[in-house]
Amino acid sequence: MVEPASRLSDRVIVITGAASGFGLLVAQRAAERGARVVGGDLNSDVLAEAFGALAARGLNVAWRVVDVTSAQDMKALASLAVERFDRIDVLVNNAGIMPLAFFADHERAAAGWSKAIDVNLKGVVNGISAVFDQMIAQGRGHVVNISSTYSNAPTEGAGVYAATKCAVNMISESLRIEGQGRIKVSIVRPTGVPTTALAGSIVNRRASIGMVGHHAAEAGEKMKQLFTGTLPPQFADLDAIGCFALDPATVAETILYVIDQPWGVSISDITVRASGEPYLL
Repeated sequence: MVEPASRLSDRVIVITGAASGFGLLVAQRAAERGARVVGGDLNSDVLAEAFGALAARGLNVAWRVVDVTSAQDMKALASLAVERFDRIDVLVNNAGIMPLAFFADHERAAAGWSKAIDVNLKGVVNGISAVFDQMIAQGRGHVVNISSTYSNAPTEGAGVYAATKCAVNMISESLRIEGQGRIKVSIVRPTGVPTTALAGSIVNRRASIGMVGHHAAEAGEKMKQLFTGTLPPQFADLDAIGCFALDPATVAETILYVIDQPWGVSISDITVRASGEPYLL
């Protein structure tokens, strides 16, 4: 029997938003397991430092500065993968921002909302378009789109962000139908992960109320404990049934699990959450 980890060996994986967060963790761990990884990100310095360190370890990686909202940039990223590694087995559309805000915040949220539509929605379309012909020519490929539990239901404070993630789901399912037997498609829906850079794009912190609802007081207190290092072990330990929040590494491992399957097996939709989290979605 083939060991599961060996399925990553020699696969060519293209990742957007690869300089930090989930993207970098997936890139690092996939490369360590034998994959050939091509990373793209808008942050040139952080990308070069992160992927330069991977290359210095002898891992098979390449990288390029890209703006996912640019179709030409995404085509250039795909071309780099083919030039360096001859093919594209997997695309992980990971780049995204989360400008949570109420509609009453429209004046200060407008720029963030517009950017979210460009990055979260157009970026996914550009990524798929950049790899589609190559995957069809190869006879197989895999597109992994990072969605969110915010796409599960409408909530106050997340209308625009949730809409972009709902669009990701619809695009993913449409591609799955069109690509059956040639391109498999996976939707990964992480729950809230407090310790990621996504929090930096939030416009109004109170807009997270839609995710926690009547658990707001409890969630607020545990969040303070999480960030001050005082969260009790029964809520902080990933091996505890009451675990309050996931860490980015757990989400990265879920993404790798989705990729690390035989070509004939498609995990089409997967949600990952902490077993004791207070989130409603």
